Amino acid sequence: MADSSSPRPDSSAADSLTDASTRPGDRHAGAAELLGETHVRRVDADSAASAHASRAWWDADAADYHATHGEFLGVDSPGGEFVWCPEGTHEGDYHLLGDVEGRDVLEVGCGSAPCSRWLARQGARPVGLDLSMGMLARGVEAMRRGGPSVPLVQANAEVLPFADESFDLACSAFGAVPFVADSSALMREVVRVLRPGGLWVFSVNHPIRWIFPDDPGPAGLTAALPYFDRSPYVEVDDAGVPVYVEHHRTIGDRVREIVAAGLELRDIVEPEWPEWLDREWGQWSPLRGQLFPGTAIFSCRKPA
Repeated sequence: MADSSSPRPDSSAADSLTDASTRPGDRHAGAAELLGETHVRRVDADSAASAHASRAWWDADAADYHATHGEFLGVDSPGGEFVWCPEGTHEGDYHLLGDVEGRDVLEVGCGSAPCSRWLARQGARPVGLDLSMGMLARGVEAMRRGGPSVPLVQANAEVLPFADESFDLACSAFGAVPFVADSSALMREVVRVLRPGGLWVFSVNHPIRWIFPDDPGPAGLTAALPYFDRSPYVEVDDAGVPVYVEHHRTIGDRVREIVAAGLELRDIVEPEWPEWLDREWGQWSPLRGQLFPGTAIFSCRKPA
């Protein structure tokens, strides 16, 4: 799962409205130190506010994020790894992107780019894009130790800095899609930079998870918020400025924005929790994974 693209493990719109930085076991000590105490609010966040918050948050959390999840994601593996989600779904096993050899691939919300580096090892020509320089710098650090070298670009996914029809494939493992205010614009931009017949595959927190508290245990099995409440989850600092934003869309919302952008929806993959995986990732856990999906992977195609 690409790094800056992973959902904040202990916060979502279904979380109780408490001070986010005071929860027991909060692993985000670095972000709390840099950004100060944060408070959960149900407020709107437009594109500018969302981008500002995401850049600040992932820059501040980069070190702690990698200390917690870097090994699982293969961040320091010489050739990277392509893990789609906390369920451990690996592109090498599922081939959701098909044959990538010789293909130009854009990874949206690449974080430290283990997915892009894995794609390069398979013979693709990937480019990684992310809003957070802190996350990209972690990818540069990993590449300096060996393995494929991948071009990395800092940019907002709502306005992709590439020419029309530049890529054969586009992908995002929890990258950018839940964090931008205008995900419809992101879809249109992906269509613009894809060549005819190109695939766009992205994973996000399964929308059904929005109604449950972010708790991997029994407390996370009881619905807390309406599925149809699209209010974003926002954490603000003491001045009321958003420092973390995550947006909610229903399954139907995602399908409509995909189709409206001119894409064909090929599949929605809901990975089941594997028997071999006993690792928790924030709200993801074997307990919850056996009962309902934690991830939705949308596979789309630009018509030829």
